[in-house]
Amino acid sequence: MTLAISPQARDALEGWLASARALKGSAENTLTAYRTDVLDFIAFMTMHHGGAQGLGPLSRLSVTDMRAWMAHLRGGGASSRSMARKLSAVKTFYRWLAAREGFEPTAVLTTRSPKFQKKLPRPLTEDAARAMIDTVALQSQTDWIGLRDTAVITLLYGCGLRISEALGMRGRDLPLTETMRIIGKGGKERVVPVLPVARTAVSRYLAACPWPVEADTPIFRGARGGALNPRLIQKVTEQARMQLGLPATATPHAMRHSFATHLLEAGGDLRAIQELLGHASLSTTQAYTSVDTLHLMKVYAATHPKAG
Repeated sequence: MTLAISPQARDALEGWLASARALKGSAENTLTAYRTDVLDFIAFMTMHHGGAQGLGPLSRLSVTDMRAWMAHLRGGGASSRSMARKLSAVKTFYRWLAAREGFEPTAVLTTRSPKFQKKLPRPLTEDAARAMIDTVALQSQTDWIGLRDTAVITLLYGCGLRISEALGMRGRDLPLTETMRIIGKGGKERVVPVLPVARTAVSRYLAACPWPVEADTPIFRGARGGALNPRLIQKVTEQARMQLGLPATATPHAMRHSFATHLLEAGGDLRAIQELLGHASLSTTQAYTSVDTLHLMKVYAATHPKAG
């Protein structure tokens, strides 16, 4: 279906992606998702109108066209969350295209996104987080791999790293000191503290790892020496949580949620936690934390000057 897309439309798409990469520092995974979503959209319009959609026809889309596309997605079994993501990509592309080509993208931009309930993250308790770190090492019969998995999970919980950030660490990041500079989503840079327990976990892994670590090579390796696949960390976490009797929500990303929530429970400042997580928006950080109202009231009563 994508073969029928006009060269002008394809060039415009690649121009937008290049702009997003250069100006916004969008991650490659994000750009890949954008490309797929917008290509599928243009391909649908090609089929819907019976001909390759050049920039002229794309600039004249109607509300009816947009409704037909949304109905097509729904009929194909797309969830509301998936539809909202695709529509967001198309709208972002159209804002850029309209500014470049000088047309009014009202029909696209006024299309309403389907409502869906956002799944709030579920952090582990402090005891469960510690148990997870202790248990992942037991899932491998190879000592250095067990030490590797422990080091990765410790970084997720102890430093609040995304799994991609932990696995993206290179030899040039060593030796770990009390702080570490991380390049996160969108090229956003932040400095995070590295607890002694995390430094020790990484050092123990490196001492046992059979693969040499050089400046440009990944710290965390697979069994054959290549870069560690995040799926392996997801798998070992799944094995550990089943052994511990933890719910399916006990994922590697839940360790990052737990880092944020436990800091807030201990009295940490939400904006400071926002910086540690590398969130652009405070509302995103709020969604990451899961502190109940009773706890918040206890913190309020203990700290507010007029609460006594």
